[in-house]
Amino acid sequence: MAKIVILGAAESGVGAALLAQAKGHSVFVSDRGPIQQIYKDKLTDAGIRFEENQHSMDELLLADEVVKSPGIPEKVAVIQALRERNIPIISEIELAGRYTKAKCICITGTNGKTTTTLLTYHLLKEAGFKVGLAGNVGFSLAEQVIEDKHDYYVVELSSFQLDDTYEFRPWISVLLNITPDHLDRYGYSMEQYALAKLRIMRNQDSSGYFIYNADDEMIQRHFQAAFRTVKQMPFSLHERPDYQLAAYYSSEEEICVDLEPGYYSKTEKISTSASPLIGQHNRQNTMAAVLAARVAGITKPQIEAALATFRNAEHRLQPVGEVHGARFINDSKATNVEAAWFALDGIRQPIVWIAGGTDKGNDYGTLVPLVQARVKALICLGVDNEKLKASFGSVVPHLEETRSMEAAVRRAAELASEGDVVLLSPACASFDLFRNYEDRGQQFIEQVEKLMEA
Repeated sequence: MAKIVILGAAESGVGAALLAQAKGHSVFVSDRGPIQQIYKDKLTDAGIRFEENQHSMDELLLADEVVKSPGIPEKVAVIQALRERNIPIISEIELAGRYTKAKCICITGTNGKTTTTLLTYHLLKEAGFKVGLAGNVGFSLAEQVIEDKHDYYVVELSSFQLDDTYEFRPWISVLLNITPDHLDRYGYSMEQYALAKLRIMRNQDSSGYFIYNADDEMIQRHFQAAFRTVKQMPFSLHERPDYQLAAYYSSEEEICVDLEPGYYSKTEKISTSASPLIGQHNRQNTMAAVLAARVAGITKPQIEAALATFRNAEHRLQPVGEVHGARFINDSKATNVEAAWFALDGIRQPIVWIAGGTDKGNDYGTLVPLVQARVKALICLGVDNEKLKASFGSVVPHLEETRSMEAAVRRAAELASEGDVVLLSPACASFDLFRNYEDRGQQFIEQVEKLMEA
């Protein structure tokens, strides 16, 4: 029996504690901050000792192994003290991997992880697979492994969750893209961040599959393809003479899949025309999910049918309804410029754009060409809209300001014509007028529904 210390008592930490105890280990949970009541209740019911608002170093340094929650950075004092004693530190994912024989389909990337994970899970679930959903989407893999009643797990993994994995081996790993993010955790080094992402496939061998974006420059730079025995499944938005691709778009709404890249007699075409997902980035996400599903043995008819019934996570380019022939889309999760760019790029119809909120030092320059080409009116929804007005005042035909979602939605409906799209994609944080982006999106939905009922 080992003494296992768990650092952090949220979803992953408590799941790890419950699994470690179920496998016969002595468990102690320590959190530097307050622990939510729901997690306190779980630990108490299981008879697991815990502390909050402190780290008792005398107890922590007696650990045989420590499971660290992904939010805790390497540089904090408690981690440094454990490293000095050479006490092994692992992630919840590493712990869970020791106790399951299920096949794990693991998905990472800077953007698109959640959508791709949810879609892959949906494709497997609809095909009748016994499949669990875990990881960064908010469900502990370790806790599910206690009963281990699934044959497959689809797991969203952040770079933080990958950092402390050593032996964990996915069956299918998916790497969507690598763009600058969280660089403060990686010494402001893009190379270190890229290597953290590539950790997802480092233990895979010839029995595994690595699905990756052949169009992504950072993946190309840091993935040493020639030295890997894993079955490589690159995908691209276009057919490429320089690549033996496992998937690419043969037309706007048709994916060409080749499960044995290079053997073109084995290709098949899968239609994505029924998918509700919008935008170029979602075409990549869809391709990765479809490829994972085909590797798992799901048939073309099953995939095409399941694409039609997929509903993405709320507040991510979420269709809300129609008012007088104009479609309303809730993209409240777009709290930065890059996310808003994806939304504007993905919509071909004229747009009435609702944007604004708490500015995070945004540079709106990259949006100007898209706004000029597609936005017929901009409604600024924020306490301070000066930066938006300065950036787009001379670009859009019509601009106005409001400080309430009710007024923003009502005016958007008045300005939109049949066939237009009203898009809430704020490019800003929500804290000036709303509790969070979910509150902002929910208020948008409620106001649209009121107009639909009127």
